[in-house]
Amino acid sequence: MKAPHTIASMNDLRAEIDLMDARIVDLLAQRAQLIDRAAELKPNEGLPARIESRVEEVVANVRGFAQARGLDADLTEDLWRRLIDWSIAREELVLGKGDDA
Repeated sequence: MKAPHTIASMNDLRAEIDLMDARIVDLLAQRAQLIDRAAELKPNEGLPARIESRVEEVVANVRGFAQARGLDADLTEDLWRRLIDWSIAREELVLGKGDDA
């Protein structure tokens, strides 16, 4: 990845953004694979798809990551809550809906 201040044209900048978007999608796909594995492991540990304390732990973590990098923590939280809800719905396809652990 090029440092933003070294990019001299909009075409080059757009190309870098496209590369970054592809990397983000790749990371999201890898995260989805981890969620699928969680859905396999949770029944053995008697855990439901949604564990509210873990949801809040993940949100607190990403808010901290965002703040440390100068990114809007509220925006990051909003995005992650959507990602978490999607992830839980994905797990519930395997586990069904259950009570918080």
